[in-house]
Amino acid sequence: MRRTTSRSTSDQISDIDMTPMLDIVFIMLIFFIVTTSFVKESGIDVNRPTAQTAEKKEQANIIVSIKANGEIWIDKRAVDVRAVRANVARLQAENPLGSVIIAADRDTKTHVLVQVMDQIRLAGITNAAIATETESK
Repeated sequence: MRRTTSRSTSDQISDIDMTPMLDIVFIMLIFFIVTTSFVKESGIDVNRPTAQTAEKKEQANIIVSIKANGEIWIDKRAVDVRAVRANVARLQAENPLGSVIIAADRDTKTHVLVQVMDQIRLAGITNAAIATETESK
């Protein structure tokens, strides 16, 4: 009888408690979720113009795209030029540190680009940038 009792206690001692490891895994998961930044895309591809002085801009969270035919896209949906101000203001309120980039097609009419820039400035954002491609040398 004694041997069976000693075996059962040795089996209990050899079990590994997984709770601390699971706690650490969940803490790491929460840390990575909180520190991850998500990039919002406009939802369309445009042929951007080239520029020699193009600079890479980090932390561009609001992208306003303008197609060659004048369609304006924000957050993967087409919007009217009159709705640009409200959409940009809403996205800026969600992420105050983000910046606005206008990705206009190289064949976009200038008046559409100026209207979009005007709506962005009316939303209170004065440092909107225009996306370009770097020229290959």
